[in-house]
Amino acid sequence: MRKIYDPMEYQPNMQQIDSDIFDHVIAARTAYQPEQYTAKQVQAALRKDVLSFEDFAALLSPAAQPFLEQMARRAKEEREKHFGNNVLLFTPLYISNYCENQCIYCGFNCKNPITRCKLNAAEIEAEMENIAKTGMREVLLLTGESRSVSGPEYIAEAVRIAKKYFSTIGLEVYPMNADEYAMLREAGADFVTVFQETYDLQRYGEMHVAGAKRCFPYRVNAQERALMGGMRGVGFGVLLGLADFRKDMFAAGVHAALLQKKYPQGEMALSFPRLRPYKNHEETNPNDVHETQLLQMMLACRIFLPFASFTISTRERADFRDHVLPLAATKISAGVNVGIGGHNEEHQQKGDAQFEISDPRSLEEIHNAILAQGMQPVYTDYINTNIL
Repeated sequence: MRKIYDPMEYQPNMQQIDSDIFDHVIAARTAYQPEQYTAKQVQAALRKDVLSFEDFAALLSPAAQPFLEQMARRAKEEREKHFGNNVLLFTPLYISNYCENQCIYCGFNCKNPITRCKLNAAEIEAEMENIAKTGMREVLLLTGESRSVSGPEYIAEAVRIAKKYFSTIGLEVYPMNADEYAMLREAGADFVTVFQETYDLQRYGEMHVAGAKRCFPYRVNAQERALMGGMRGVGFGVLLGLADFRKDMFAAGVHAALLQKKYPQGEMALSFPRLRPYKNHEETNPNDVHETQLLQMMLACRIFLPFASFTISTRERADFRDHVLPLAATKISAGVNVGIGGHNEEHQQKGDAQFEISDPRSLEEIHNAILAQGMQPVYTDYINTNIL
């Protein structure tokens, strides 16, 4: 029988680090009361060049909703100041969907009777070769959270293959220890993204029934361990709708800001996923997040974290993705297939997807949509140009 751990209990071989960031982030979320902020505080925040945590809290609050136009203007200014009109493009590549976690909301839930698959080295290379032929030079490698099937060495092998085709390699896999992140960095990985899902301990425990992911502090500290392992940058995100989305977004922003201060060399990135339909859907009673609220979250974060990279995924409609590019987002996924083995024309998709997408446009269509807005699609990370 699978053991169910206390969500605050570390499991065997999980590294515990000497850091107070976890305590600060959780305390900030607990103290944040969105309903207490006023229009006057929102206006004061918009007049400041550099925002405090309190200013950020005000811009995330319901009191800021009537000021979205002003927030959009300020966010656009910040985006143009730090990123110009550039839009980075990348493609996610799912190489395995085996998972050992029992997460209520996720299609990869180990109890879900989906088609499981793990690509071998030859299959991974074939997928990457096909993606690279489109002109894409940044790839995000994803797996389900199964150390026994998709161990760190397996992921490192995929990274080494990717270095032959891509200038930038991101990872969205299970949390690891600092020495494992160092090994992946040595293999060629640049970025690590870990979605906390929610910073609400009670909700986290309810949604993560069993598996290594159930350990709440190990996941919260994943980005810091990645930076300790030498990763160039780290990404943050909460699954908007799983708990109080304003409090969760506040926690994610505070988390990124604190790590930026502690590790100034690290590049910070945020994603803004909302709950999407998934395989064998179960009711999770989500706090529904509408597009206007999602936009507010992105604008507030852009003003608070002007240097951070923001990704808008295919979970969102094409029109919404296009709309937020000049205002807040700096990276967009294109040519997306969220199944296992979906980029190889010689065979059908081998494994089921984690969730459904809302923007099925091709890379060419997204490229043209970016140009139509007077913006510049960017495929190559010019910090890493060794393969070009």
